[in-house]
Amino acid sequence: MSQRDYYEVLDVSKNANEAELKKAYRQKALKFHPDKNPGDKQAEENFKEASEAYEVLKDPEKRQIYDQFGHDGLKGRGFNGFSGFDDIFSQFGDIFGDFFGGGSQRERTGADLRLDIRISFKEAAFGTKKEVEVEKHGSCGTCRGSRSKPGYSPQTCRTCRGTGQVVRAQGFFSVQSHCPDCRGAGQTITHPCDECRGEGRVRINESLSINIPAGVDDGARLRLKDKGESGQGLPPGDLYVIIHVTQHEFFHREEDDIHCKMTITFPQAALGADIEVSLLEENKTKVISIPPGTQNNGTYRIPGGGIPRLRGGGRGNQIIHFSIETPKSLNKRQKELYKELAEIDGHSFTDTLKGLFQKLKM
Repeated sequence: MSQRDYYEVLDVSKNANEAELKKAYRQKALKFHPDKNPGDKQAEENFKEASEAYEVLKDPEKRQIYDQFGHDGLKGRGFNGFSGFDDIFSQFGDIFGDFFGGGSQRERTGADLRLDIRISFKEAAFGTKKEVEVEKHGSCGTCRGSRSKPGYSPQTCRTCRGTGQVVRAQGFFSVQSHCPDCRGAGQTITHPCDECRGEGRVRINESLSINIPAGVDDGARLRLKDKGESGQGLPPGDLYVIIHVTQHEFFHREEDDIHCKMTITFPQAALGADIEVSLLEENKTKVISIPPGTQNNGTYRIPGGGIPRLRGGGRGNQIIHFSIETPKSLNKRQKELYKELAEIDGHSFTDTLKGLFQKLKM
């Protein structure tokens, strides 16, 4: 069968440099890698073909021979491709490590689990502890996960000799996969446990106490190692806790700062005033002094009144946004005073304003 042009296989030009070749091969390897395409024969062939093309074109000597004499020229120099996947992985392991965690073999565990928890705004700010119950597969209490009856032990699998893997030949390539007899465990069970029927795990409800740190935000993810599903003869996976924070009726969060709105009167804005504001701490308030001449949408900052920083210590700020309330209905005397205010000429605006409002109080 005729072989495809190596440049065509990698979708690169004949002038492609080393960086372009590596990038093209990474894309092909990611697309056709056997771990991502289990049982797909065509993907396996494409993966091998791309690996062979990259092995030739990245090597200046082999590339020169290929450019001059093609595939036959390489065969005449003794290059016949790779012997199997293991050969490819050993050759290009550094490339696969970026997106497959270091080659094709990864530690096997039980499944990871997800748990969604809703907490209040203040619980997210100051931290809290939540007691939850997780339904999952846990280790069998009778056989303690061994899958065998008490007094018996698992036997080394004769098919894979305890490796959990078998290698089968496919042309001049060899393909490695999980052992069909022990399902990758490396052991067979001759006397299955009656409690779990040889699975080594049973359905359980596990009670957990989850510490949620101060400063977490909506969508934060906590990882509880080994609190996921137990596998058949495998260590448990992890439990991922997703935090959902309920909105507050008064505060809203922007990074580590909290923001709130307060309505003040026109006299308070013009003359300044002492007002009481709510703090993030439960049932706590603080008296602040609004400076004279405060504008609509003006702000006041309380340093350290915000969210405790999840990393680095300290707290953000509380920022108050002022909204000035315009009187909607005035009595006759109030209208006269506002008109008098509007007609002032040559006097101190603030002093005159103070005098007018003193009149309003009389």
